[in-house]
Amino acid sequence: MDFTILPKSAYKGKVFVRYSLPAKEAFASTSIVHSGFYYIGKNPANIEKLVKLFKRGYASDSIDNARAELKRSIEQEKNTLPEVIFCESSFDFSTVKKFVQFLQSAPQFNSIPFIMDSAHLGEAEMALYKKHMLADDIMLIEASEHNSLLGKVRFLNKVKSKAIEMNVSLKEDEARVVSTTNLHSILKRSFDILVSLTALILLSPLFFLIALAIRIESKGPTFYISKRAGRGYRIFDFFKFRTMFTGAESRVQELSHLNQYTEDEKKEPTFFKFNNDPRVTKVGEFLRNTSLDELPQLLNVLMGDMSLVGNRPLPLYEAATLTTDQCAQRFLAPAGMTGLWQIKKRGREDMSVEERISLDIDYANKYNFMYDLWIMANTPSAIIQKSSA
Repeated sequence: MDFTILPKSAYKGKVFVRYSLPAKEAFASTSIVHSGFYYIGKNPANIEKLVKLFKRGYASDSIDNARAELKRSIEQEKNTLPEVIFCESSFDFSTVKKFVQFLQSAPQFNSIPFIMDSAHLGEAEMALYKKHMLADDIMLIEASEHNSLLGKVRFLNKVKSKAIEMNVSLKEDEARVVSTTNLHSILKRSFDILVSLTALILLSPLFFLIALAIRIESKGPTFYISKRAGRGYRIFDFFKFRTMFTGAESRVQELSHLNQYTEDEKKEPTFFKFNNDPRVTKVGEFLRNTSLDELPQLLNVLMGDMSLVGNRPLPLYEAATLTTDQCAQRFLAPAGMTGLWQIKKRGREDMSVEERISLDIDYANKYNFMYDLWIMANTPSAIIQKSSA
């Protein structure tokens, strides 16, 4: 499959790039192949950049045309879809919302990442798109580095595809044990709401003191908010008290030699945890050693992103490495503030990646409300960590 760039006189502002399939290959396969990009908008600089990056693609200046082309690709060709859809922010919000609903309504399109270009988005519009979760990501395409942009698309492809598989698996499991699953789910969620709400009210003075100490020692926000992958690879905003100096994330590669989980210099580690991390503040070190930095996750529990007990939600770069069928089992369980890893292995520097994943899978295979209570009862003794990492 090749792409064809039309001359300006031919597209007249409507179509910049199109797929070109040889007649013999058009119906050669009934399975869907994801290749290239689809761009909705009129920015030729963005399109030229994407063509160089993906080598093939299609672009239209109309969302209606994009919808029609995608439907046609399924109804007629039945074998080719883009691996990512980019959309400019110049379109009306309601129009974009309807297009996203169209993508979500069809299983063939639901796994395709939808990325908005932030070039013309103000703060209010940005907040609106994030609130309604219309895009898998919002970025400035023009300023994105090639490797970073391609890596983001590959990651979203992998996670969205795995999330669909996981949701199917979860529904099948629930269908087999409906009454038991519902009972445990109701008890677990009710307990999460009661405990997290009560704790947030009672601990509010402590929250204020911690926030004050953080701001006195170093400039920056009180909370550290990052994207994490929880149950079924669902991505959400994860809250912690900030324990590092600002700009700490940019030093990950610089400090990679301190990573506790690096076992093979030629192999990328699955998890990152630094020994004697120089990015941690003095207040942050105290918060980590006492696990007080974890308290804001009570907000995640109250909102339903997490549970009090479960497998730790992973940063996206870690979750992207755990998409094999075996490792993905850990994502069958809810994300949690505490779990088997915390009470059995916490703070141990000799814990391997395999041990940690094994504990997560073990919990996912047998968790229930009573098991959660047992884990919570054993959590206090593990709160004071021996390691400052």
